[in-house]
Amino acid sequence: MPNMKSPGTYPGTSLGRRGALTLAAAALPLVHIRTAAAAGKLAIMVPDHWVQEGNVVMRRQIEAWGAENKVEVQADFLTGVATRTTIAAEALGKSGHDIAVLPVWEVHNNIDFLDSADDIMAALTKQFGPTNEICEYLGREQGVWRAVPISTMSFYYCALGRISVLKQAGVDILDMYPVRAGGSPSAANWNYDTYLKTAEACHKMGMSFGTGLGTTSDSIGWVGQMFASFGAELLDRNGNITVDSDGVRQVLEYSKQLVKFLPENAVAYDDASNNRAYISGKSALVYNPPSPWSVAKREAPAVALDTWVFPSPAGPKGRFETYSTNFWGVWKFAKNKSAAKALITYLMQRKQVEERCIATIGYDIPPFASMVDFPIWDQVGQPDGLCYNYPLRPFHNARPYIPMSPAPPGIAVKAFNRGTMPTMLARLHAGQTIPQVIAWAKDELAGFAER
Repeated sequence: MPNMKSPGTYPGTSLGRRGALTLAAAALPLVHIRTAAAAGKLAIMVPDHWVQEGNVVMRRQIEAWGAENKVEVQADFLTGVATRTTIAAEALGKSGHDIAVLPVWEVHNNIDFLDSADDIMAALTKQFGPTNEICEYLGREQGVWRAVPISTMSFYYCALGRISVLKQAGVDILDMYPVRAGGSPSAANWNYDTYLKTAEACHKMGMSFGTGLGTTSDSIGWVGQMFASFGAELLDRNGNITVDSDGVRQVLEYSKQLVKFLPENAVAYDDASNNRAYISGKSALVYNPPSPWSVAKREAPAVALDTWVFPSPAGPKGRFETYSTNFWGVWKFAKNKSAAKALITYLMQRKQVEERCIATIGYDIPPFASMVDFPIWDQVGQPDGLCYNYPLRPFHNARPYIPMSPAPPGIAVKAFNRGTMPTMLARLHAGQTIPQVIAWAKDELAGFAER
């Protein structure tokens, strides 16, 4: 089964600028929105949503703005390699769209080519309050916003679990994270000690957690948030290597036990593997946005009805969830900057964001905490209230996270793309000792810092 998250939304390094030119020439879906008395032209890249109704609503919103402002808008819905190759080609050629869609690390990959977004963000944060900290980490440089975090195809790596299987393993997830607001005192028991015992019990039942040790985004996401919960930073905010630390040794000691209960093919996992394991009824828990549940509604209704969405476990340093987000940036070479900034501001108004969120059945998580009160997460189900705990709520006591932060993004992206964190666990899985794994990671990280 194909992965439910568009590859274009995954963190990744830009392809070579020159090599991208030819690939980028193959355009993906184009939508030309014209008005009779156009007062200007504008071109925008848009993430191509796997929930097609999200694209329908996005087109309608762009069309409405174009008609109102007498601007002829070309909206190109891009996914997969086309997103990154288009970004790379346009930055190299200094021409193309006015507005670029920038997945995760691509803002920092293209800092030199992006106009300041401080004016847009000043207006938006005045209206809606601050964004989450990962948006700032990925979207700002030296205090200046270089792109605007958006909701489309932005998501958390929450836990999706089989209610009945987890209960058989000793965890009543409905009691911990009930249907409506407020949570339960027992939620404090959802920690990594409980997680290890539950993983072992599910493994014995033939329902191993579908969490891989590969080098793609899903493996990086769940391993990274676990590292963060143990305070296990591989690099500090100045780029110094900190892998030989108590926090890293503690998470590796823990993981030495955990890897025994992962799937036999965990090291070979890609971003479709966990979806397949869950939907086929062979896994009790995965980390993902709710897309596996959405597909299971059609392909495995019994699995869908036995699914609950809830936060990741807490560790000694707290509870963290990886947040994968997209941005819109205005190129320095854009021909219509004023219209570009006006369109982004319009599309990020609460009304427009909520309309798109409803259309994507709550898949998209807005960057502003003030917008996680949309009723869609109460309403989407079955079972009733399934997705209430998908956005981070205050009572979750959780923080958003991106693996390899707080290191400088230019260094962090290299370790992220190589899957350094899950590879450390894969080496434990293969029988290496903790000192061997730490020594390997030191060498690996030193290479990134030198480039």
